[in-house]
Amino acid sequence: MSWEIDFLNAVQHLLRNEFLDVIMPFISALGNAGIFWILLTLVLLIIPKTRKTGLASAIALLIMLVTGNMIMKPLVARLRPFTVNTAIELLIPPPLDFSFPSGHTFASFASATAIMKNNRRFGIPALILAACIAFSRLYLYVHYPTDVFFGLIFGVLAGLAGCFLANRLAPRLHIS
Repeated sequence: MSWEIDFLNAVQHLLRNEFLDVIMPFISALGNAGIFWILLTLVLLIIPKTRKTGLASAIALLIMLVTGNMIMKPLVARLRPFTVNTAIELLIPPPLDFSFPSGHTFASFASATAIMKNNRRFGIPALILAACIAFSRLYLYVHYPTDVFFGLIFGVLAGLAGCFLANRLAPRLHIS
């Protein structure tokens, strides 16, 4: 864990500035409770041409909710880095749940992967936003690098699983 605190401290020393201090909380807030991804998924579900993409994203987000928030976070029960390095001044209110895996990163990459797999035009910006949200969690000192790394890996896997299941369910739901 020592290298992870060193990494977070390096991010603070090398990259922290007034501009990012304003932008990063905003970017991170897009991932709060997965709200951006949930709203995007609802829009995709409403539009007939993107309904299967929306279904894949919805399934991926459900996988994330169950495996990440309901199983892994309480099972691992990892404290957040700002509880270890109490000298850090947070730019956002301290999250109250556990640190592993990063739920923001998990949800972002779950939805973005499902979108990318079905629609490259929307998928590329979605993956860029997912990466920005993931980085914001490090910048804001609320996750360790391994929280974010595994959130990304689990998110991609959930997105792929969402696509697989959506492809299986779409004909039964009369979604093309």
